[in-house]
Amino acid sequence: MSQLTLDDLKTILREAAGEDESVDLDGDILDTAFTDLGYDSLALLEAAAVIDRNHGITLADDLFTGVETPRQLLTEVNAALEKAA
Repeated sequence: MSQLTLDDLKTILREAAGEDESVDLDGDILDTAFTDLGYDSLALLEAAAVIDRNHGITLADDLFTGVETPRQLLTEVNAALEKAA
């Protein structure tokens, strides 16, 4: 099973929750807090649903309460993808 990339995550966030016009998602955002990017916990849960659907995995809702940055989220999601493979 393939890894989720930062570009994949950006696309998912834009599709699931939109994009704050004041934030440049194409910049260096790996270690930027989701709240600073304009995404709250509901937006992350919507993104989780897209990830679940697109990658055929089920992510625990509490996984998204502990991650604060795209890097942390990618690490957790990719670990789940590897485990499911």
